[in-house]
Amino acid sequence: MIRPFDMELFLAGVLTGSHVTRQRHIRQAKFIQIEVAQRWQRETPWAWQRKHVVWFLEHRLGRRSEATRYYYMLTVRLLARRLQKKWSFNL
Repeated sequence: MIRPFDMELFLAGVLTGSHVTRQRHIRQAKFIQIEVAQRWQRETPWAWQRKHVVWFLEHRLGRRSEATRYYYMLTVRLLARRLQKKWSFNL
């Protein structure tokens, strides 16, 4: 039996800030994970490429408010930091 990926444990090393902020990042990272897994069949962030995250930001958040996109970008930066990737986005 395969255990589900624990996003909270994955981000634990890079999360800072208040409890509410940490919970928001975890919730948003889980949402990103679900969307990427449904579209690209990539279950864990270790399997993601930059194009998967760009797809999420452009297609899933394209019609959201600027504030929402900003907060998701902060979460994406945490994910990139945890993955030790130097991803940059011009969104």
